Amino acid sequence: MKLHSKIVLICFLVFFTGCSQKSLKSRLYQVSTIDALIAGVYDGEINLGGLKKHGDFGIGTFDGLDGEMIFLDGIFYKVKSDGKVYGVSNEEKTPFASICNFNPEISFNLEKEFDFNSLKEILDAKILNKNLFYAVKMTGNFSYVKTRSVPMQKRPYPKLIEVTKNQPEFYRDSVKGTIVGFYCPKFVKGVNVPGYHLHFLSEDKNFGGHILEFKAETSVVEIDEINEFLMVLLEKSEDFASKDFSEDKSRELEKIEK
Repeated sequence: MKLHSKIVLICFLVFFTGCSQKSLKSRLYQVSTIDALIAGVYDGEINLGGLKKHGDFGIGTFDGLDGEMIFLDGIFYKVKSDGKVYGVSNEEKTPFASICNFNPEISFNLEKEFDFNSLKEILDAKILNKNLFYAVKMTGNFSYVKTRSVPMQKRPYPKLIEVTKNQPEFYRDSVKGTIVGFYCPKFVKGVNVPGYHLHFLSEDKNFGGHILEFKAETSVVEIDEINEFLMVLLEKSEDFASKDFSEDKSRELEKIEK
């Protein structure tokens, strides 16, 4: 083989390998849509064992809306409506989840005290392309964390906004832990949560949930840029098939998230 041909072949292999690795580590894999969850589609269809094949990091919920999901370092945790953290089996299913293989490109330390709104401003300054997805992980010391979970539902399922009107809320002072979640671009309205959607898990695995408020003292923040999106819909769910998702649920979602 001529030298020129060898150089071209090597360049092609390097380019191809780099693209393959980027695709592998920067794909958001999502089960169902946020509008389906808002409408009360709570029956899980994909089990956690199958979900693990697509990542090691993420958030979501469980069959019947049975608590908040934190997926960290390849392990699923469930924060139920009693405020306790539980392990889960691979056979449990999810009606909504977002996961990825977490491989951060950006990492930095925060030494001063800040809250949820301050974190959003800090992340906004680091996220240059607001039309991509980003996985966000923050590990550190928190002076205060307020979370929520949701109780498991039985048929006939109420809408999510009705469930969250009576949601249990939990508080913890002086806690070490990790924030897990995503930034999603504005154009995913109806598909996922535009902006930041974050969950929390304490270092001792005794406290967590969907973040409502917090104050942090010191932390390490890591960000993974995601340029691929794969969504799997609930093809066997009669609830999903029968819903009309044409109505804009943005205001409803804003009330649910807060």
